[in-house]
Amino acid sequence: MSIILGIDIGGSSTKIVGLGSDGNLMSMLRVRAEDQLTSIYGALGNYLSTNSIALGDVEKIMITGVGSDYVSDNIYGIPVVKIDEFTSVGRGAQYLSGKKEAVVVSMGTGTALVHAKGQEITHMGGSGVGGGTIGGLCDKIFGVHRFADLRKYIDKGDCTKVDLTIADMSRGEIDTLHPKMTAANLANVSGDSTDADMAAGIVNMVLQTIGTLAVFACSSCGSRTVVLTGALTTLNQAAPNFALFSELYGIDFIIPENATFATCIGAALEGR
Repeated sequence: MSIILGIDIGGSSTKIVGLGSDGNLMSMLRVRAEDQLTSIYGALGNYLSTNSIALGDVEKIMITGVGSDYVSDNIYGIPVVKIDEFTSVGRGAQYLSGKKEAVVVSMGTGTALVHAKGQEITHMGGSGVGGGTIGGLCDKIFGVHRFADLRKYIDKGDCTKVDLTIADMSRGEIDTLHPKMTAANLANVSGDSTDADMAAGIVNMVLQTIGTLAVFACSSCGSRTVVLTGALTTLNQAAPNFALFSELYGIDFIIPENATFATCIGAALEGR
């Protein structure tokens, strides 16, 4: 057996996937990254044990992500190859979506945008607004930081009770401005707004900021397709939020299955 492992060492989690000798993806695993070096070995050991894979069955390990600098040339004697993170996310998004050309948005602790077109992957830019923004603000305001806890908290809220929409500001229709569009995030907070409403508003602000950046990126490169990847794709607010962007701008926003694993999948594919 000749298996290639792809590992994405992020700021808040480490993700790992296997690529079999038949070219098919194997199971996927995610662990929290309290410490990058510890999480790498923990994720690897867990993955090998769970899937009954011997060290000798692993041909090489393809690593990517902000924590890849913590890794030397080999792990347990297995050759390690470092892959550029933007290349990894672009390749992974192409594979998961089936699209050869798209603006790919990686929504992790921060946000990165790349243009994937065939074999060419170009980093377009990014933003410090992302999952870390949600976690930091909610921790400071409500004392809730863990993503699993935030998800339950946010789902109880209603962002329309804290955001100001175009419909709130204008009785009539305005060309190019849909009534559901947000005129100002968190500008309608009142004494009746709950903490959960505020949390939902913070999520809405981050997702809409990312969506707007993606639209601008599409205008820059001429793409009409956006593939969304990363942890924020799992939020219940993500799909309806980006569906509205598709409606407003005529751009196809896609959240593929296993979108949180796009980067490590892309890294593994680079090892073929």
